[in-house]
Amino acid sequence: MKVTQEKLPASQVGLEIEITPEITQQKYEQVIRNLSKTVNIPGFRKGKVPRQVLIQRIGDTRVKATALEEIIQEGIEQAIKQEAITAIGQPQLRSSFDDLIINYKPGQPLIFAAAVDVIPEVQLNQYTGLTAKAEEIKYDPTQVDTVIEAQREKLATLVPVEGRAAQIGDMAVIDFKGVIAKSEGDDPDSEPKPIPGGEGTDFQVELQEDKFIPGFVLGIVGMNPGETKEVSAQFPDPYGNEELSGKLALFTITLKEIKAKELPELDDDFAQEVSDFETLDQLRASLEERYQKEAADKTKTNQQEALATELLNHVEIDLPTTFIDQEIDSMLSQTAMKLSEQGIDVKKLFTQEIIPQLRDRSKPEAIERLKRSLSLQEIGKRESIEVAAEAVQARVAELMAEYSDQDLDEVRLRGVVKEELLTQKIFDWLLERSSVELVAAGSLTPTEEPDSEVESIEAVQEEATSNG
Repeated sequence: MKVTQEKLPASQVGLEIEITPEITQQKYEQVIRNLSKTVNIPGFRKGKVPRQVLIQRIGDTRVKATALEEIIQEGIEQAIKQEAITAIGQPQLRSSFDDLIINYKPGQPLIFAAAVDVIPEVQLNQYTGLTAKAEEIKYDPTQVDTVIEAQREKLATLVPVEGRAAQIGDMAVIDFKGVIAKSEGDDPDSEPKPIPGGEGTDFQVELQEDKFIPGFVLGIVGMNPGETKEVSAQFPDPYGNEELSGKLALFTITLKEIKAKELPELDDDFAQEVSDFETLDQLRASLEERYQKEAADKTKTNQQEALATELLNHVEIDLPTTFIDQEIDSMLSQTAMKLSEQGIDVKKLFTQEIIPQLRDRSKPEAIERLKRSLSLQEIGKRESIEVAAEAVQARVAELMAEYSDQDLDEVRLRGVVKEELLTQKIFDWLLERSSVELVAAGSLTPTEEPDSEVESIEAVQEEATSNG
């Protein structure tokens, strides 16, 4: 079989395949034999239908089309094998199938064109001596105090308080009943509308400003036990119950009791109760080490991200469609899995109407991720960077022990670990041969918070609805 190769855009190889006369005749005859055994024609037994009657009844075009499907499929498979092409994804027919039917004559050569995606070539114009900027995350000593204070809060006991008014930080025991405040246009003689679920008896509320709806807690501050007071509060907009969003409410509150938190002493006994350490100093030292490492790891991650971004400015990769589609599939699957774990019904988000637009939106990120991954792989190959099998096995054993309660696939885990350790080693190699300037945290990142995954999907849905 004669095969001529042609390099095409998007990492495709074009194939011009010439099928021999013997094959075109053989396939045609084979189709006729198979059809004669299956087609029912009145007056003839299966397998005994004369050739011309069969062709006349079912049509020469159908015979040719059936033969061509086999010729094309087998021809492409043999061409890929003959030319030792590492193909990915499904091959594509570039010739018009209708034209091939017209031109197909059994016993004569047949030429058709196809294309296959192949692993892309990575052209690295530069990968050492790179310069970039990354945010330095510094260790904040107050983190240790915050964690310890949070543990003290968990172990706090509530002690009744007498002789003073309620203040921020107290736990108040109240009876309350709320109604929606009347607005302009409401009938002045009508009864106020009760707030659904807006009443309680012996209800405990922590007097912190972020508890309950705005105005409620501050209205209790300054009250004395036994006192009843009417407090104005306003529901946020938006609010979980749309009927209450932004509405002004009036609560009749009776303060029955005040309790104050009594925190445990910060001593070795406290350390033993909240941790496995014998002394408070050991607990503090462990927390300091943890947060120092966390800050250093975040800084290193920022350095790697900055370096990877700069690397993409010096790489040229003509990505095949197959790779891009597979990466988008992986991204959407990961998002769906994450949302599902959060209890979100992904079927309502990932509708058939919205998926094409989600794929379009995901494409730029998929391309960037692929280019980064392929670039790092290429650097690893060029510089013969490898990970020792012992290091991989040690990390796998560590993870298997850590997640012993889960059914982990050790073979798959080993592959993931090997890839992660290799990527880390390649980054270390690059960092040693590049210059990444550390700058203050927040100086490079945007001030706006990124949209959550759900918000991003909902934005696409709204856009699709407005365009539709």
